[in-house]
Amino acid sequence: MTFNFKSSITVDAKEKTNSIFESINTDNKFYPENPTTTKISLKDTILISIESRQLSQLRANLNSTLRLIQASYDSIESVKK
Repeated sequence: MTFNFKSSITVDAKEKTNSIFESINTDNKFYPENPTTTKISLKDTILISIESRQLSQLRANLNSTLRLIQASYDSIESVKK
């Protein structure tokens, strides 16, 4: 399979990084019909690599992933208050 479009994102949420990783990685594992190839790894930061044949699919997956990250972060913050 040849991909035409690629994107990489690095997320550093300090002490929330591991929790956010667990949240978005679980979602990624249970979406087999995803038309993009999305790899998520964790070291000190979260590294997200997305590849797709179509730019619109890449953009949609990128937007969804960023929204999941924001929702995870916001959920963690809401519990702290």
